[in-house]
Amino acid sequence: MDTSEDAHDYDSMDHSTVNRVFVDDFLTFARANGFDLRLVDPVRPLRLLDVGTGTALIPIELCRRQFTGRVVAIDLADEMLKLANLNIARAGFANQIQAARIDAKRMPYQTNEFDGVISNSIVHHIPEPSAALAEMARVLDHGGMLFVRDLLRPESLAAVDRLVATYAGRENSHSQLLFRDSLHAALSLEEVRDLASGYGMPATAVSETSDRHWTLAWTNG
Repeated sequence: MDTSEDAHDYDSMDHSTVNRVFVDDFLTFARANGFDLRLVDPVRPLRLLDVGTGTALIPIELCRRQFTGRVVAIDLADEMLKLANLNIARAGFANQIQAARIDAKRMPYQTNEFDGVISNSIVHHIPEPSAALAEMARVLDHGGMLFVRDLLRPESLAAVDRLVATYAGRENSHSQLLFRDSLHAALSLEEVRDLASGYGMPATAVSETSDRHWTLAWTNG
């Protein structure tokens, strides 16, 4: 998804509900794991990494809450990052969100550098998802939070058609094709659990959280 058309179509699609739910669920997970004060601490701001940020809509939604942390928002698609920087500037969060062109499979960050790693709907775009998950686990600090959500592969073509009609039926044909291709490329719940188990994450950390999403929510010790 690194053409101008892909980026603009993605950015123009209505992700507001999905992004709001993602941020709500992440904040609930953070508070349940003792990060209540860190989320709003201006003296010791939370260090957060958003992997596959796209056009930075989720970091922006997060910073619209009472969140004082700093977000490094990475993506490998230049056209997405161009729009991400525009969106960040327009929203007034350039002091909190830094967008960077980084390969999720080979991050330049130090081990244990971030208090939290989040990612929404990027795993299915990565040919080697295990390498990306390994990097997410590596840069996560001890006691840190990993919160990853992505599309769940439907069990049939009929289910794909239903999801496209339900969630992209009002979008243009190119946007519908992007969503359809993403559903076909998505992982099953069992595949995600197998990936997670390779890094010491229990199967219970992965769950089906909507009719089209799985979520990996895990704390590092």
